[in-house]
Amino acid sequence: MGTVPVSPAPPADAPRFDLPEIDAFTRPYWDAAAEGRLLIRRCADCGRAHHYPREFCPYCWSEDVSWEQASGAATLYTWSVVHRNDLPPFGARVPYTAAVVDLDEGPRMMTELIEAPESGPRVGMRLRVAFRAADAVEGAAPAVPVFRPLLA
Repeated sequence: MGTVPVSPAPPADAPRFDLPEIDAFTRPYWDAAAEGRLLIRRCADCGRAHHYPREFCPYCWSEDVSWEQASGAATLYTWSVVHRNDLPPFGARVPYTAAVVDLDEGPRMMTELIEAPESGPRVGMRLRVAFRAADAVEGAAPAVPVFRPLLA
């Protein structure tokens, strides 16, 4: 059996791949996340909600969309435990559980599952949003939505 090569630690000034680019359009989303609220977008023309936030409806292409606070409730659609990720700062977080959840409002969202039970995640598991503050970088530390299982 050979040894598994270990990636060297990234330099302190290495680019980060976990921080969003916050602009005027996405600012309300990140401000709400900092307050512990998850926002989605809803189309006034077709009535469908979507996530990730876009300036138009991905279903009917209407530009008549607005922010809406989501309930934060979701159902686990699928997941994968990540054991190796060389992009900073994910390497320091392995293993972690990447997940796709169905928000109760309809949109499907990529996220991270935290505090999974010892028996492991299961499709259909009910979840609740939580927010993890990113490490402070140049004064920007957006809160990132993650999900945890609801207590039975």
